[in-house]
Amino acid sequence: MISVSGLKKNFGAYEAVKQINFSIGKGEVVALLGPNGAGKTTTMRMLTGFYEPTAGTATIGGHDVCKERREVQAMVGYLPESASSYSDMLVEEFLNFIAQSRNLSKEAAEKGIQKAIKVTGLEKYLYTPILNLSKGYKQRVGLASALLHDPQVLILDEPTSGLDPNQIQEIRQLIRELSKEKTIILSTHILKEVEDTCERAIIIADGRIVLDDKLEKIQRMKEGREVWEFSLKGNQQAALPKIQTLLTPSESVAIQSLSDQETRFTAETQGGFNEKLFALAVAEKWTLREMFMQKQSIEDVFSRLTTKPQTGAQ
Repeated sequence: MISVSGLKKNFGAYEAVKQINFSIGKGEVVALLGPNGAGKTTTMRMLTGFYEPTAGTATIGGHDVCKERREVQAMVGYLPESASSYSDMLVEEFLNFIAQSRNLSKEAAEKGIQKAIKVTGLEKYLYTPILNLSKGYKQRVGLASALLHDPQVLILDEPTSGLDPNQIQEIRQLIRELSKEKTIILSTHILKEVEDTCERAIIIADGRIVLDDKLEKIQRMKEGREVWEFSLKGNQQAALPKIQTLLTPSESVAIQSLSDQETRFTAETQGGFNEKLFALAVAEKWTLREMFMQKQSIEDVFSRLTTKPQTGAQ
């Protein structure tokens, strides 16, 4: 659905985005993360055709964002961080204006507006001036305007910025509903939002991609390792040397706690440790009471990858 190759954007001598590459399949919900100034918004604006790349290519649905801009924009719904609107307009009036600006036929406009209103829960506010809406409902109007032409791709830049906790929950639920039929790129500084709504994360730092992986895998890795906790029945201090034989020199295992009833261990490994431990437990006739992989938060990963110096950073 989305393919980016060698995409680069300069503003004068400043390199905002430095030859990034990624692809996003149909129906994926992907978080685009990074600190302020990392290049997230610039990347999204290139994908929408708002900015022209300095180098590289990007396609959406097989259409080049530079050479086939109109086709791309017909496929994309974009909600910028500060969704612009005409505050003196009524909600319905504004959505009709957006439909006209997209050159939708009367029938397509009516159908698209009605569907967008229903999805975003704006039925009660059609004849309310946008100026009188809460910030949460102004965001809903912005999202409705991005949806009314029924795009295949949604690009959302900080969709819950400035909202209160209840409004945030409403928008997150709305994104989850939309993800059932749309490909979504979501940029946010609220990393809990990523865990609640996305299945994959692309992290950008200093204009470069420093991580691109499934969220589940990211949460299960610590500095490129798996961290396992497990327990054996009884006092099993003597089991430690045997467990160590399963590991490479760069891997480690240690006793976390020891009693007559149970011995708890922690192991940091490169992968595949659980299968080897199960086989050893069967061979030694140990009772393996519990085993689970530690999870790290997306905040931990984000901090580690975006605060340490990046190779080649300027």
